[in-house]
Amino acid sequence: MKKSTIWLLVVIMALTFCGLLYMQISYMDTMVKMRNEQFNEAVKRSLYRVSKSLEWEETRRYLDEEVEESQKEFLSSLAPSEDSNTDYEHRSQFSVMNPDGTISNLEFKGYSHRGAQPRVNIEGRYGSGTISSTSKALQDMLKGQYLYQRALLDEVVFRILAKSSTRPIMERVNIKKLNDFLRADLQNNGLTLKYQFAIADKDEKVVYRTREFDDRNEDICFTQILFPNDPPSRLNYLKVSFPTQRNYILTSIKFMIPSFIFTIIMLITFLFTVVLAFRQKKLTEMKNDFINNMTHEFKTPISTISLAAQMLNDPEVGKSPSMFKHISGVITDETKRLRFQVEKVLQMSMFDRQKTMLKLNEHNLNEMVENVVGTFRLKVEKFGGTIQTDLAADDAWVMLDEMHFTNVIFNLLDNAVKYAKEEEPLNLVVSTRNEDDKLILTVEDNGIGIRKEDIKKVFEKFYRVHTGNLHNVKGFGLGLAYVMKIVKDHKGTIIADSEPGVGTKFIITLPLIKNK
Repeated sequence: MKKSTIWLLVVIMALTFCGLLYMQISYMDTMVKMRNEQFNEAVKRSLYRVSKSLEWEETRRYLDEEVEESQKEFLSSLAPSEDSNTDYEHRSQFSVMNPDGTISNLEFKGYSHRGAQPRVNIEGRYGSGTISSTSKALQDMLKGQYLYQRALLDEVVFRILAKSSTRPIMERVNIKKLNDFLRADLQNNGLTLKYQFAIADKDEKVVYRTREFDDRNEDICFTQILFPNDPPSRLNYLKVSFPTQRNYILTSIKFMIPSFIFTIIMLITFLFTVVLAFRQKKLTEMKNDFINNMTHEFKTPISTISLAAQMLNDPEVGKSPSMFKHISGVITDETKRLRFQVEKVLQMSMFDRQKTMLKLNEHNLNEMVENVVGTFRLKVEKFGGTIQTDLAADDAWVMLDEMHFTNVIFNLLDNAVKYAKEEEPLNLVVSTRNEDDKLILTVEDNGIGIRKEDIKKVFEKFYRVHTGNLHNVKGFGLGLAYVMKIVKDHKGTIIADSEPGVGTKFIITLPLIKNK
């Protein structure tokens, strides 16, 4: 798959997920706002009903008191003198004009006795006129009296309210009844969560509060005027807060949480898939590069062996022992070279599955470097370069696998030759030194160098620094990966320091034997 196609799919999927997340978040935000509005409206309705209930309760209480007082005054006016022990009679007469112009007379008699409840008997005596006409006139009279008395009652109620507003709020409000009204009205509006309330005056001074009421956050505190008909200077307020309001609101949208979580999981899975796709594409490119280089690397020794085998079939070669010996040596050398390349591939394939089996023994690294440099010197000088050693380490004894660590030094020197400048002779310096009970091995060259973005990748399998021509530098991209693996298995570290156009330096740090 082309890289542009992968990027197109990534962009489409990213936009899709972003749109989906935006829609879910917007829907959840809208749901929260709607639930908040519904909650606020329900609370306001409940508080208004509580305020009206308190007004009715106060009006009923004061009206009962007024009626009781009036009744006492009326009874006292009807009571006989203290020295009278006999019943007495009260008479009242009313004249009512009938619709036909005739007049009817009504007479009311009242009897009372000292120490007894007064009783009233009503007797009607009708003058001229029919009974029906007299009844009609009586109804009209009673209706008029009703309207008059209703007006009087309204005046009494307003007087009661005006009188009650002068009393302290705590004398006018029964806290238990207030709590009962509040609980009942909240439940009627579908609100069953826990609440706290307080009563404050016009100066925001709290007159009464429940134990857990907290008015520090005014944003979640609802306020309702108590007794709105009171003068502005004597207004009092009921404040109600709901400590679990936020949880109550969020609980109403909890069904959206699993959907949101699944979307996040899908997004993470998508990102992981994209990373794997790019990594797989990179591995595919590295694999193709490896196959191309492996083909080129194997082609040369195979071609040489094939040509030598054909020469051995020539009868003239058999007549010349020296020529026969030379051709046999070429076949042997190329076979060893081919086997060495195959072994490197096999070794790298096993590194990810198991630890390398090292045969560790005590070795003097200075002597090992001298032997490798002596063998490699001819190859360097063949390309017109020089190789120098600076073995300044006083203590160079370390635990090494001779074969593998020799290959490490050989690979570093071979890389220096491969990436040498064409216009400048190669200059190689191999040095050792001691530092804090460690042995430091440095291989430095004056080659083409490595870019900063490539330095972090040079130790990866199959990675090769591009030089403009894929096959002008032979190899599989396994050399430095092999070096890194062997150094780590020896409990050491390796770092690369390079500058394009100046050269490259590889620094290997190994523990000395006395520190093991």
